[in-house]
Amino acid sequence: MDLFVRRGGFLYLYWTMTALETIGKIGTNAVKELRLQKLRSGYPFMINSNDLESRKFYLEFPDGTIQLACLEKDAKEFAMIRKLSTAEAQALRAKYGFSQL
Repeated sequence: MDLFVRRGGFLYLYWTMTALETIGKIGTNAVKELRLQKLRSGYPFMINSNDLESRKFYLEFPDGTIQLACLEKDAKEFAMIRKLSTAEAQALRAKYGFSQL
């Protein structure tokens, strides 16, 4: 299977990349809006990161704090590992393009 189609060549590849970028932006914007809704409603927001080991994630709370947490083996509960420093929390938000409330 050839990734590049001869019909239209560059134009087809450009359109495909533009469509994928548009879909990616829509998804990113939806996640950002969901985050704001959760935090404004008083609920924490889970941030998954490929930088973390399996079963670990961040929880951002409405008061602006972020904690590193781990899903327990039974997958029904999680345990807090540590609270991120203010600088760490700001860096994490910047990495994902999240605004501070």
